[in-house]
Amino acid sequence: EVLALQAAGADVIQIDEPHMAAHPAQAREFYKAAIDGAIAGIEVSTVVHLCFGYAYVVSDKPSGYDFLGELNDCAATAISIEAAQPKLEPDMLRLLPDKVVLYGVLDLGDQEAETPERVADRLRGALQHIEAERLVAAPDCGMKYLPRPLAFAKLKALADGARIVRQEIGK
Repeated sequence: EVLALQAAGADVIQIDEPHMAAHPAQAREFYKAAIDGAIAGIEVSTVVHLCFGYAYVVSDKPSGYDFLGELNDCAATAISIEAAQPKLEPDMLRLLPDKVVLYGVLDLGDQEAETPERVADRLRGALQHIEAERLVAAPDCGMKYLPRPLAFAKLKALADGARIVRQEIGK
């Protein structure tokens, strides 16, 4: 399937992987072979997305990933993590020194849109632990259940907050 996606012109291929966040001890046994095998032969950017579940369904998320640093050794070029809703400490980013990180800055369990300044604050915190070239502002997992106007407002805050930080750092 991923080879067909690449052949069809996909620029980025993402694998969603909720099992690793939920069952880290079991995942340690097979994660690298499974991920590397799934993206073997792929030449475009690849992302592994770890999630705790849709915010609509899962409201009590852990405040960290037991299985994050191990992903630095897999073949994926980027790791996507939820950070806003679980209030992830941005120092966890140090566990991924060789990866691009899609960093969740939108709490999708919150029924109000973030302000651009709130998004910028989350990005500033992340930038204390990762280079700007490896940081991508992203929503947490699960926009599916948000009303369209709220989803739009959250994404606009994401774009505006990222713009604020890019201007601050000269990028």
